[in-house]
Amino acid sequence: MTTQLDLNAAGMPVQAAINDLVIAGWAGRDAAAVRHHVEELQRLGVKPPRATPLFYRVSASLLTTAETIDVAGRGSTGEAEAVLLSLPSGAWVGVGSDHTDRQAEAAGVTWSKQMCAKPIGREVWRFEEVAPHWDQLRLGARVLEDGVWRPYQHGTLATLRLPTDLVQRYARRDVLPQGTAMFLGTMSVLGAIAWATEFEMVLEDPVLRRQITHRYAIRPLPVAD
Repeated sequence: MTTQLDLNAAGMPVQAAINDLVIAGWAGRDAAAVRHHVEELQRLGVKPPRATPLFYRVSASLLTTAETIDVAGRGSTGEAEAVLLSLPSGAWVGVGSDHTDRQAEAAGVTWSKQMCAKPIGREVWRFEEVAPHWDQLRLGARVLEDGVWRPYQHGTLATLRLPTDLVQRYARRDVLPQGTAMFLGTMSVLGAIAWATEFEMVLEDPVLRRQITHRYAIRPLPVAD
């Protein structure tokens, strides 16, 4: 299924038709950081991966620029990630959230990845503009809990595998197939993984002095067991 996204690049509209959505998991560049994330999720009952990184294919229909998503109950959380999009006009970079049902994740990561919408910001940058200083890009997130915003994730993309590395491992070629979007991995949280009513992610470029921000609310639907 193709998802149509209305994006923005330097004030100009960009039409994105996404046919395939890929989530790069366990994509840390540092082995110790990957182990930390594995242990972080093991405390929630998630089995460790058989290999790292792993690539999860999910429906492109999960991509959304909406400001509210619906989820089942209160067992899901966001994960800030840089997102690589391969379009007819070239490669673009944005920011997204691999929102994941943590209760389902304990039963199987693949299933959990398919259960929640994947919010993405409307603004994108050309990959070629940021590739020379990729490791200096900063990724962050904050969450709204009980009416109070708190920092949730923060770090540079130097802690994660390079997009070129992930694309080569996944596609066995230097560029993503056209119409593909790939979430490029996340970093550990500050404190505990926890439910929140709103999630905000930011991708900051300190070299070109700009940032992409996207905030969305999480609406829990009742679970009728």
